Amino acid sequence: MNASLGLLRKPVYTVLRWQLFATAALTLAGGILAGVDGALSAALGGAVSICAGWISAVVASKGKAQSAAEVLVRALVAEGVKLGLIVLLLWLVLATYHGVVAPAFFGSFIVTVLLFGMAFFVREQD
Repeated sequence: MNASLGLLRKPVYTVLRWQLFATAALTLAGGILAGVDGALSAALGGAVSICAGWISAVVASKGKAQSAAEVLVRALVAEGVKLGLIVLLLWLVLATYHGVVAPAFFGSFIVTVLLFGMAFFVREQD
C-alpha cells in the first residue's frame, strides 16, 4: 500500500486530506442530525469518492509517460477507472445498506467529489 502511495504527488495528497476532513465533519453533522444511520451514510458517501479518487490517482501515476499522447491516454484511463468505481461503489452501498440517509450520503459524496477537482489548484511547492 505504501508503494502506491509513494507515487502520488502533493496535490493528490492534499486533496485526499481535504476529503478526509470534509467526510469527518459531514459524518459528525450526519450523526447529529440523523443519528447513526446519518453518520454512516455520510461516511460511506465520502468513502466512495475518496476510494475512487485515490485509485484513479494511482492509475494515472503508474510509470513515466513518453509523449503527450501517452499522458492523455493515461488521464482518460484514470478517469474511466474513477467513474466506473464510483458507479460500482454507489450501487453497492445503495443495494446493501437499507438504512441509508440519502441527503447525508449524496451530500457527502458530492462535496468530496468537488474537493477532488481542486487538486488542479494545489501547487507542488514544498
